[in-house]
Amino acid sequence: MIKTIIGKLLSLILYPFRLIVNLLLGLLKRLKFSIAFKISTTYLILYVIIIMTVALTTSVGYLFFELQKFEETIAARDSENIINSFPDFNKINIEEERYSSFEIFDKNLNTYYSSERPGRYADSIIVVIEKIILYNDYVHSESFYKNGSTYYLNISYPMEDMLKDVWRISLMVLISGAIGLMFFAPIVSSTSYRLIRPIKNMTEITRTITVNNINTRLDVKGTEDELKELSETFNAMLDRIEGGYKMQQQFVSDASHELRTPIAVIKGYVDMLDRWGKNDKAVLEESIAAIKNETDNMQDLIEKLLFIARSDRNTLNFTKEDFRISTVLKEIEKETRMIDSVHKLYFKFYDDATIYGDKARIKQAVRILLDNAMKYTPPGGYIMVSGYIQDEYYVIKVEDTGIGIQKDDLEKIFDRLYRAEESRSKKISGHGLGLSIAKIIVLGHKGKIKVKSTPKKGSEFSLMFPYLDS
Repeated sequence: MIKTIIGKLLSLILYPFRLIVNLLLGLLKRLKFSIAFKISTTYLILYVIIIMTVALTTSVGYLFFELQKFEETIAARDSENIINSFPDFNKINIEEERYSSFEIFDKNLNTYYSSERPGRYADSIIVVIEKIILYNDYVHSESFYKNGSTYYLNISYPMEDMLKDVWRISLMVLISGAIGLMFFAPIVSSTSYRLIRPIKNMTEITRTITVNNINTRLDVKGTEDELKELSETFNAMLDRIEGGYKMQQQFVSDASHELRTPIAVIKGYVDMLDRWGKNDKAVLEESIAAIKNETDNMQDLIEKLLFIARSDRNTLNFTKEDFRISTVLKEIEKETRMIDSVHKLYFKFYDDATIYGDKARIKQAVRILLDNAMKYTPPGGYIMVSGYIQDEYYVIKVEDTGIGIQKDDLEKIFDRLYRAEESRSKKISGHGLGLSIAKIIVLGHKGKIKVKSTPKKGSEFSLMFPYLDS
């Protein structure tokens, strides 16, 4: 019973503390204090809570110990004397006893005898707390059996002296905690500012990062905690941003270069026409043909750049439908045989399958590989296009016996506007955007693109598309 009383009292006493802590923490979240101030305040609040908890538990522990000892000695002796005096209680002199009053109740909990003020049997924690709060009395209660009937006994003891001792102990603990707070507060403050110093350094460094010094990185030396992980993550993000920025710069530079050449050619022919070509039919026809050719090249380049830009902005749409892949491959075979008569062409379509995709875009991707094979394969070389099912993909493979690709270039051939040195030296037409577009198309169909190549022996490109049924 004493344990239950103490538990209820503890919960009741701690409730205001919990309420205050929640209010303070809520206030700290809302107000724009520095992190160091919030950390320091949080630690100080925790310190105060710990001191108050120590004071409370110490006082309650002392009270519990004293009441336990009191129950086993004085209360047990007094209840035995009262029960032995039943029913003649006039022999008991209250003034000579430690208790202030006692009460006897019958089996129906009606008052059978009261030495002072009638009350009710302390059969619940509410009655016990009521007597402690109103009268500063601790009530010992028990039942006994006399003359063939059950009776209940309440003995009230004044608690003034015991409560004074409890308050003295609490006050001593709180004073000790207040003295400790004088030493604890500056330590917490300096520790908090030392903890956030790396964050301040990170903030100062990040403020200096601009486009002109995007290669600046956070210093991760001397940190071995979550801040190191944060710094490494931030540096990795900067690496990706710098790589993307450099690629964008290179892309703009290469695009400008690709556009500069046809514009220069067109300007040259226009100047020539302006000077003396108006009346020379041969010069006029040559100029018109050259300008038309360069205009077509510029239009092709701009369309490819717009295709890639739409892909970057996620506005590139594919018109997907179910279709048999053999229909597209046969169209490609027919068109290729019509336009290429200088290579040995082989078409082997071993399997057919239904694919859910954009027919025109898939045809465009295959045509890009075939165009490259025709450009980079010398006359008389062979080009082979095959189609077959491999695991969950339908594979369209384009092989040639062309100039091949150097090992160092294999990782870059899908970069925008990238052209290997061999293709530049041979002055083969193109902008270096075809493979980038083919890759975008394949990835847009949740497929894969693979390449194998041996310099001076040829290349092998594989487009792999998921299929529905064979």
